[in-house]
Amino acid sequence: MDETYGRRPGLTVIIVGEDPASQVYVRNKEVNAIKVGLVSEVIRMPEQTTQEELLAVIDRLNADATVDGILVQLPVPKHIDKDAVIAAVAPDKDVDGFFGMKSGFTLKHGYVAPCTPRACIHLIKTTGETIEGKHALVVGRGELVGKPVATLLLNENATVTIAHSRTRNLGEIARTADIIIAAVGKPNIITGDMVKPGAVLIDVGINRGADGKLCGDINFSGAEPVAGWITPVPGGVGPMTIAMLIRNTLDCYLNHVRL
Repeated sequence: MDETYGRRPGLTVIIVGEDPASQVYVRNKEVNAIKVGLVSEVIRMPEQTTQEELLAVIDRLNADATVDGILVQLPVPKHIDKDAVIAAVAPDKDVDGFFGMKSGFTLKHGYVAPCTPRACIHLIKTTGETIEGKHALVVGRGELVGKPVATLLLNENATVTIAHSRTRNLGEIARTADIIIAAVGKPNIITGDMVKPGAVLIDVGINRGADGKLCGDINFSGAEPVAGWITPVPGGVGPMTIAMLIRNTLDCYLNHVRL
């Protein structure tokens, strides 16, 4: 990455504690950020870090003009108020897109969409299929993926249905969908007989199957012969989410240097 604006984009990730999964995620983010030329820093803080200490680090990064993106790896220890931490990150440096969820995901004021929902939209677009006018089914109503990805689909002029684990007649609804985004965290909630031929299937779920292997929310072997496009688990939405984190950092950087 060149330095047209005098410096490279800067991303800082903060991790508190020793959660094994978080350590892996942070390492993957760091490796990929460095690979594409970002200035990447990981601040590792011990489990006993106080909320005040964590907020002080965030305040310092908010004031650092060389830092374009700040990401606090979740979960944080139970004695720290997650919402207070999220709120402390400057909106124009919030590469996780939490503030963007409240602002309608507009880059106009430097706010970006959450990484995983943005990854889902990008994956759909790479198929060459149009989103506008299509029936999109989002299975999952969570704050991090389900609700924001539904909003992004609406922004693309899709007709959106939101379902979840307690939706009745899910199969009947799914068979009418041109696009399905599964993000409920339940293995095989979408099976092959529930898929409209040629549909685009985006699997956000990460589960551990009875055999101990990772699997998604969609039964891949049953759905793959019917679908037009389908993402695997692992290796589908996950890597694209990291790519969108880098994209979000770049967008924040461009907003900063062009001011």
